[in-house]
Amino acid sequence: MKYNRQSKILELIENMPVETQDELCDKLRELNFNATQATVSRDIKELKLIKVIGEDGKYKYAAASGGINQMSEKMLAVFAHAFLSVDYANNIVVIKTLPGMAQAVASTVDSIKNAGILGSIGGDDTVTVICRTEKYAEGLMESILLLTRQR
Repeated sequence: MKYNRQSKILELIENMPVETQDELCDKLRELNFNATQATVSRDIKELKLIKVIGEDGKYKYAAASGGINQMSEKMLAVFAHAFLSVDYANNIVVIKTLPGMAQAVASTVDSIKNAGILGSIGGDDTVTVICRTEKYAEGLMESILLLTRQR
């Protein structure tokens, strides 16, 4: 239940401006989630949500920016050297690497520290990244493709 609620929170704040915890509670209730203000407050803390200024000048909730663009240069170099391909299905991103490099790439992914990434598993030449939502998985894949094209 908690995972579903937190996934819905991430989806809500990504698709619409949410200014207050009460507003978030109301939207969750409309979607048949039983969420009190205290529960939503804990979720916000666990998801590391922050308030940012929207285009209209009002504050709204957003996921903390610990994204792929904040990786160190060394990690980016390792990632770019080892990377072969990336794809996603539902909330899972699969990254193909050179043989023996998946652990290094998984470590790089883990360093992103974003609430949208639950974790990664690195084998020999494949990394599996579990994301909270399909939308986040798609965005991560697009970010990886953009990053590897730039290097």
